[in-house]
Amino acid sequence: MQSQSPEQLTKKKCVPCEGGVPKYSLAQSQAQLERLSGWRLTHDGERIRKDWVVKHFLAGMEFFNSVAELAEDEGHHPDLHLEGYRNVWIEIYTHAIGGLSENDFILAAKIDELPIRLKQ
Repeated sequence: MQSQSPEQLTKKKCVPCEGGVPKYSLAQSQAQLERLSGWRLTHDGERIRKDWVVKHFLAGMEFFNSVAELAEDEGHHPDLHLEGYRNVWIEIYTHAIGGLSENDFILAAKIDELPIRLKQ
């Protein structure tokens, strides 16, 4: 699988996955992450994560509401975390396969397009 630009990814829609889809290899995941800003591998290359510091608590909640709407539309749901009232992080992986698939990178690219009020 060739890595895709964020523009290519955002034109796609997540495909429902109930398993049976091969996981991305570590090399495939690393190559794709080079095309996305700020995302990194976690859990031995099985998940991707991005962190933000938002302006205040409500900015984090507003961002999460936007992510929730996107996730519902895509049928692919990330893990959302808010710590210390302004430290926001999102972790994505395909639960059904216990690793990364194209859906995860599609969702990450689309999350990167959402508005977020960051700490200045």
